[in-house]
Amino acid sequence: MNSNASTLTEKIQSLSAEQIVEVEDFVEFVRLRGQERGLTRAATSVSAPAFEAVWNNPEDAAYDAI
Repeated sequence: MNSNASTLTEKIQSLSAEQIVEVEDFVEFVRLRGQERGLTRAATSVSAPAFEAVWNNPEDAAYDAI
């Protein structure tokens, strides 16, 4: 365990049971947020080829210069 994790563990151990529940909820929120961001990036990269024909067309070339 690195020193940051060790320090965090010590701080968590000093909390009340109710506070530990809050910390656990927050950690779960942060973990899920990271997963959601990964899924969003994956969905974006998968959809890009489908939209490429729509995005790259002569009619919209003027907007590319903006």
